[in-house]
Amino acid sequence: MQGRRYILTISCPDRVGIVAAVSTFIASQKGWITEASHHADPQSGWFFMRHEVLAESLPFDIEEFRRRFRVIADEFGMVWQIADSLAKKKVAILVSKQDHCLSDLLHRWRTGELDFDLRCVVSNHEDLRSFVEWHQVPFHCVAIEQTDRDAGFKQVDAILEKHGAKTVVLARYMQILPGWMCDKRPGGIINIHHSFLPSFAGAKPYHQAYERGVKLIGASCHYVTPELDAGPIIEQDVIRVDHGDTIEDLIRLGRDVEKTVLSRGLRLHIQDRVLIHENKTVVFQ
Repeated sequence: MQGRRYILTISCPDRVGIVAAVSTFIASQKGWITEASHHADPQSGWFFMRHEVLAESLPFDIEEFRRRFRVIADEFGMVWQIADSLAKKKVAILVSKQDHCLSDLLHRWRTGELDFDLRCVVSNHEDLRSFVEWHQVPFHCVAIEQTDRDAGFKQVDAILEKHGAKTVVLARYMQILPGWMCDKRPGGIINIHHSFLPSFAGAKPYHQAYERGVKLIGASCHYVTPELDAGPIIEQDVIRVDHGDTIEDLIRLGRDVEKTVLSRGLRLHIQDRVLIHENKTVVFQ
């Protein structure tokens, strides 16, 4: 069902009565649940839930929902949030010179396929300025000098703050973010990695894959944490290759899967379908 929706996401210690309590609360206010997803993790003992509620079916706004629901949340020890489907996620994209992921995201954003509020693009090179500005998107170039990387990243952080970006997408941004920047935005920085983590780390991953004679190449979309390429994974995919494929073929095919996986991961994030618990994710498709 279309229309404005409130999206309620919950994680809490598993116990009897969670679904009943949440559903009863919504139903008691004449709320219409249009989508409901649940998952119980027997290993961690945690329960995860995502509900979409038709906003017009409720007699109060989202702030009043928060106030009234807090009683239930406290009773069950919930980590929770509620989002308005009309409030688009404010996104910034970081990129270096490779443009395949950026181009794909800009196309999906411009056509409305990915519905987010693109605030700016930041790069450590000038190469993509004209392409980004053609889309009428603010472009900022901040060089990251090896002698003082922190100074450059403080400039990047100030730009993100100025534009109010809450979600940061690393679309083949060939720089390692400092730990303080990752800690500042937990669950708010998304990266695309050119393999099934942790395979083929470091430089020239497709050369490494070619030398190993791999039969599958893939990509992983994950949240960024201070530990390099070790954050919770959102989405992954693979493409089959064989002995006849050259390194150039692997790079070309790899770029295809990278941009597809990144766009899928970002879509799941902006639709509040990803719940993070410790270093894993629960993804409600």
